[in-house]
Amino acid sequence: MTKTRFTPRLATPQIAAAVFLSVLAGGAWAVQVQDLVRIKGSESNKIVGIGLIVGLQGTGDGGKFLPAMRPLAAVIQQLIDPNVVAGELSDAKNVALVALTATLPAEGVREGDRIDVNVSAIGPSKSLAGGRLFLIPMTGPLPGSPIFAFAEGAVTIEDPRTLTVGVVKKGAQLTRDVMSQYMDSEGRITLILNPSSASWPTANNLANLINGVMVPDGENIAHAADQKNIVVEVPRYERSAPAAFISQILRSYVDPAQISTGARVVVNERTGTIVVTGDVQISPVIISHQGLTITTISPPPDPSPQTPLTDEANFVSLDPESRGGAQLGDLLTAFNQLKVEAPDRIAIIKEIHRSGKLHAQLILE
Repeated sequence: MTKTRFTPRLATPQIAAAVFLSVLAGGAWAVQVQDLVRIKGSESNKIVGIGLIVGLQGTGDGGKFLPAMRPLAAVIQQLIDPNVVAGELSDAKNVALVALTATLPAEGVREGDRIDVNVSAIGPSKSLAGGRLFLIPMTGPLPGSPIFAFAEGAVTIEDPRTLTVGVVKKGAQLTRDVMSQYMDSEGRITLILNPSSASWPTANNLANLINGVMVPDGENIAHAADQKNIVVEVPRYERSAPAAFISQILRSYVDPAQISTGARVVVNERTGTIVVTGDVQISPVIISHQGLTITTISPPPDPSPQTPLTDEANFVSLDPESRGGAQLGDLLTAFNQLKVEAPDRIAIIKEIHRSGKLHAQLILE
């Protein structure tokens, strides 16, 4: 496999390291820019509504729930009998008032497209199973928003444990176009780094990459506005049809070494999963937890007949390669040696962080 590497032009002489662009087919070690960012203006949007589910088998809100009976009476007045009132619907148990939400995808929608509609019971309904959403308009979430779609269709219950929440598959049909606005009035696009990648070094490196690739001999067109946003000025000759220009940026490859996110420890307490990014350092510390004792020593002591280091002992050195500091990876290795259970591992990591000895961002999920 042939690898080609380009060195982007540096924005200023003070920049110490270049960002390398790798163009290769299926390069496993390279990351595409489009996997790190989104373009401002490509966000998803919500449309909402309040509707009625009809056709339920006695599991609806019931006639005493007037917030459901009043709109039902209004529908009957409009379509059948203008004289009906909510009080005459006291025996209605096959109707439920629901909140509707639907997500317009980030890439935009065109008139006639269909999207899923989420429905959630508002009143005392016991189940929406077997019901059907009566035709209802959906608007933007702000007061006074126009109608974007009409929704109707059969309700599908996706979680049998929650019968009052469901989805109408492809239930909303758009009545107008909703297109993404990528460029501002001055011909600029903004690349927004994903939260997991946002940092000053990464934003600066990607700006340098774009300048080196798109204008290797010209004036810089990209700069890092902050640790999350990279502003790119689209050349005038590209603004009428910017797809090729934007695609070239998003398809570019960057060396993962240039993605500086800092040291992080992500802990999922429910599943017991621990994910460590970067070289997470631990200051010298002694850990005692339910009879377990672990000591970090830098450098580690030389084994002797009196103090041998064995896998079965409750004393484990956390600097086995004499790097001058213990790393969290060494602690996790010690946990494996001592057969420490996941809840205990998480409790220890949280206490190390609380004491200020864990030099990383701790994210608890």
